[in-house]
Amino acid sequence: MKGICVLGSTGSIGVNTLDVVSRHPDSYRVVALTANNNVDLLFEQCKAHRPAYAVLLDEKKSGIFRERIKSAGLSTEVLCGVAALEEVASLPEVDSVMAAIVGGAGLLPTLAAAKAGKNVLLANKEALVMSGALFMSEVAKSGAVLLPIDSEHNAIFQCMPANYHAGRNAPEVRRILLTASGGPFLNKELNDLHDVTPDQACAHPNWVMGRKISVDSATMMNKGLEVIEACLLFNLPPEQLHVVVHPQSVIHSMVDYVDGTVLAQMGNPDMRIPIAHALAWPGRFDSGAEPLDLFAVRQLNFMAPDFKRFPNLRLAYEAVRMGGLMPAVLNAANEIAVASFLEERIRFTSIPDIIEHCMQNIPLRPAESIEAVLEADRESRSVAQAYIAKRHSH
Repeated sequence: MKGICVLGSTGSIGVNTLDVVSRHPDSYRVVALTANNNVDLLFEQCKAHRPAYAVLLDEKKSGIFRERIKSAGLSTEVLCGVAALEEVASLPEVDSVMAAIVGGAGLLPTLAAAKAGKNVLLANKEALVMSGALFMSEVAKSGAVLLPIDSEHNAIFQCMPANYHAGRNAPEVRRILLTASGGPFLNKELNDLHDVTPDQACAHPNWVMGRKISVDSATMMNKGLEVIEACLLFNLPPEQLHVVVHPQSVIHSMVDYVDGTVLAQMGNPDMRIPIAHALAWPGRFDSGAEPLDLFAVRQLNFMAPDFKRFPNLRLAYEAVRMGGLMPAVLNAANEIAVASFLEERIRFTSIPDIIEHCMQNIPLRPAESIEAVLEADRESRSVAQAYIAKRHSH
């Protein structure tokens, strides 16, 4: 039996992971669960999966939670703080770490899992976007196995040559075709985007996701971050990564080989499919997802992305070409802009403006260390917040 640690167990990826794990009690046991705010759901998860450890970030909440666990007669040990996240991700009894903490907060525990040589199931794209080559070199050094969970990267991974490992260059691959649904505003008049509300931006046509990722999908920053991530995971320059808008979300991505063969991975838009693939890798087991009904799908459409409609995608391509710490600057500025939009402090169309401002006003520096990455992250957040306070609040 393999031990699993789920970083971010109360988010949608965490919940889906535990759903898949519960279908295979002879293959996996839950060693550790971690959460940020959803204490009630974490408690239910602890009752159902009996982990050895549970981690909360807030000291006061963890104290109350510890009492609750004790009075329920559970033996789960409750830990607290960022260092505890890194600790449970590195435990000797943990074989696989599901890295599903949203945003920059997931970087250090995900990196700890990589350094400890774990099977890292990477759902937190920001960790890789921020730390780039530093992260990939830790994976190579420790012998960790990196298994992408994003539906697109998992699809690419499944279509890569036999025995492929993330980070290796595959010369037989000509290009990667990264599919994008186009989100809820694919066909909306450009002039109407100015007045979009957070609820409209979060109403994704195909996927059920958290609010931050839903806004990223609506601005297509999600796809921009995925382009940066794919360059690192599959060791390809951005010129060999093509975004294809595919509204049905049935083909999750494609790999175009030098001989003219294009392999595509298809399936229903259900995150349990890539999760089960990574958990069972290199084998396969049941995910609980419905089989794909091609007769119900009937047709598949493809179109090129419109950079006027989705300026964030252009900015992400610029950041990956610039290299260094620029992807970390882009990611941090986006997190601040999205949070401000969700708080209704800025308009939807201000998001790319804030990101571009940070990219133009923060000097390009090399990504020499994790400390440099975290410093660029802090600086970009601070520049974004100052810019919002000055120009955008309404």
